[in-house]
Amino acid sequence: MNKRLKQILKGFLYVPLFLGLALAFTHCSFSNYADRSYAKAQKEKPFDVIIVPGVPYAKAKTNSVMTLRLFWAKHLYDSGYAKNIIFSGSSVYTHFVESIAMKIMADSLGIPSDHTFYETKAEHSTENVYYSWKMAKEKGFQKIALATDPYQSAMLRRFIRRHCPEVKQIPIVFKLLDIDDRSLPKIDTTAAFVNDFVSIKERESFWDRLRGTLGKRVIDDKKDARREKTASSTAN
Repeated sequence: MNKRLKQILKGFLYVPLFLGLALAFTHCSFSNYADRSYAKAQKEKPFDVIIVPGVPYAKAKTNSVMTLRLFWAKHLYDSGYAKNIIFSGSSVYTHFVESIAMKIMADSLGIPSDHTFYETKAEHSTENVYYSWKMAKEKGFQKIALATDPYQSAMLRRFIRRHCPEVKQIPIVFKLLDIDDRSLPKIDTTAAFVNDFVSIKERESFWDRLRGTLGKRVIDDKKDARREKTASSTAN
């Protein structure tokens, strides 16, 4: 039994038994999904690029989710699963552009800087995938995969099938990634800092944020692109 499952099981003392069992079952289900995806990716590697969704960066302390995603990206690069990495994310909840901060840390971890890129438009997970996929295609990358935790990966499967079906998925396999004694490097955040930052919570209502989470902005962007293409064809 891995450490993360043990942490979940400890919660049985504080929640009803049936809920605790449901949580354990869900964790096992996600773990199995990650194992299957990793095995499949092993047969298809190397990927030209992997997409790593951003996490809000706080200079005083980086959270465990960011640590997991960065060390998973490094694992996939070092293991020959990925030739390049696109970090994705704007300055959504803090003054720092997530993708730039993550690229700087990835470079500090020893991943060659000419193999790491950042996408700064995305503010939601659906946008992380879509805008990074577009960037990857523009750079000529053909084999593309999403590398994130299995929970987020599973939530994005339907969106990916509909909007960017070429993107494969390589969710984190926790048993391959022990971060208990690992920490991210301290970095110079000057390049990632946004002076006139306004949190998305102040810029948008809850319903607008939910709309973004569900991928509605991506759908609107695709509609606009089709209109522009139609208008251009008509003009010619």
